[in-house]
Amino acid sequence: MLDAATYTPRLKSLYRETIRAALKEEFGYKNDMMIPRLDKIVLNIGCGAEAVRDSKKSKSAQEDLSRIAGQKAVITKAKKSIAGFRVREDMPLGTKVTLRGDRMYEFLDRLITIAMPRIRDFRGVSGKAFDGRGNYAMGLKEHIVFPEIEYDKVDEVWGMDIVIATTARTDAEAKALLKHFNMPFNS
Repeated sequence: MLDAATYTPRLKSLYRETIRAALKEEFGYKNDMMIPRLDKIVLNIGCGAEAVRDSKKSKSAQEDLSRIAGQKAVITKAKKSIAGFRVREDMPLGTKVTLRGDRMYEFLDRLITIAMPRIRDFRGVSGKAFDGRGNYAMGLKEHIVFPEIEYDKVDEVWGMDIVIATTARTDAEAKALLKHFNMPFNS
C-alpha cells in the first residue's frame, strides 16, 4: 500500500525533475518563480435540456464527475429564469469540480495516458484552444472514456469540458509546458 505522506504523483515529480529545467533553458527565465506551472484543472458537465426535463439527470452527472475527479463535484444552478428554455432560477443544470495539487496531476496523467487513447478516431487535441493568457480548454464528447466509469451502469453519456489553467503568461509558454507533459497536440 502507498504511504500518502511519501507518495508524489508521477507528473508532479516529472515537472520538478526535468520539465522546470527544460522550460528555464528554453525561455531563458532568470528566476525560478517565472517558470510556468499548472495552477488548476476545472471539469464541467452541462446537462442542458435533459436536466430541465428530469432533475435526477444532474445528480447522475454529479456522481459520474465525482468518480472521475476523485473529489465531490458541485451542482451548478441557473442564475436567472429563461422562459424560452423552460429554465427557472436556481434550477440544477450541470456540475463542476476544480482540481488542484496532487489530484490535478493525477487527473492530467489519467487524461493523457488512459482516457485520450480510448477516444474513438483520436488524432490529437487542437493546439489553438488557448485563451491568450496561457490557459487551455478542451472538450470530450463522451465521459465514458475514463476507466472509473462503468459503461453498463451509465444511464446517459455526457460531454465534458476540461480547462487547464497555468501560470504561463503567453500561449507559447503554456503550450510548451503541456507538450512536456506529453499532451498530444495535432498542430
